[in-house]
Amino acid sequence: MLPLVGDLAPPNKRAAALSIVVCGLTLGILIARVLSGVVANYTSWRTVYWIACGLQYLITILLWWFMPDYPSTNPGGLNYFKMLWSIVLMVPKHAILIQACLISFLTSATFTNFWTTLTFFLAGPPYHYSPLPIGLFGLIGIGGMAFGPVYARFVTDKFMPWLSVLVGLLMVLVAVTVGTYTGSLSIAGVVIQAIFHDAGMTTAQVANRSAIYSLEPKARNRINTVFMLGTFCGQLSGTAVGNHVYAQGGWIRSGSVSVGFCAGAILILCLRGPWESGWVGWHGGWSMRKKNHNSSDGKTMEKAMHTQPADRNSEIPPDLEKIDEEMAAVEHGGQDVQLSKG
Repeated sequence: MLPLVGDLAPPNKRAAALSIVVCGLTLGILIARVLSGVVANYTSWRTVYWIACGLQYLITILLWWFMPDYPSTNPGGLNYFKMLWSIVLMVPKHAILIQACLISFLTSATFTNFWTTLTFFLAGPPYHYSPLPIGLFGLIGIGGMAFGPVYARFVTDKFMPWLSVLVGLLMVLVAVTVGTYTGSLSIAGVVIQAIFHDAGMTTAQVANRSAIYSLEPKARNRINTVFMLGTFCGQLSGTAVGNHVYAQGGWIRSGSVSVGFCAGAILILCLRGPWESGWVGWHGGWSMRKKNHNSSDGKTMEKAMHTQPADRNSEIPPDLEKIDEEMAAVEHGGQDVQLSKG
């Protein structure tokens, strides 16, 4: 879904569109916690499977109704095994993709570490909550979801993605620090972590996606595969490490691991500046404003791949016409384009 959104959305509004979908994905994870708490408190565990079955049929119907028709991004065809090999070749080719994967790995690890160990923490001393209120904690995280699309619309779409990644990581770091070291004293610390951790992680992920989807417009699904591999590995690692450390040392020790993950993610981000094209460095300056407002990463001239006029006889919108002419100028030596109305 996310690569398709990257294809359909105009580059200068891509972050806002991606943010809505990413919030939906995160919302599903949080709602699952609420649902699990209700099921565990009132019904049999088998009810979860009946609900999952019904939701799968509902998704199929909704996709049939709302999924738009769109042309292939590779109409010439691409062999499946060559496609898999091309994914491997992307790893050493794009420094920003590896940076985004490592950051996503670490932030996803903090996410699953928190939400997994939170169940044990709230069920034990000093709170001794039952499954229902523990599940309802997922509703608290929903508050942070509303922040994502608004921030993406007014900040991520207007400034370099690097800035939004930094803002998101700092939010996660502050949230984890507060929740870890005050959670045993007051439930307010845990609530603050639940709200701002989710908001910060969503902000960083949307900004990273906005940057990497500009690398190879015809290979966004493959770019997304690499990114999601790092994300899922981070989730698995966060769950495994978090549970192990919590069993050995409790809430503060497992939270301290997440603080270390956040610090590592910020360090990885700071190794490359917003305009750096290599693996390490700050070439290009410190400016956070996009040089090209018609792009999602501030650098690459592009347009939505599947955007077409509703009527074949209608004129091309002026903004898309301008993008086409500027792209043609770049391809022929970067000469200035003088737009004329006629």
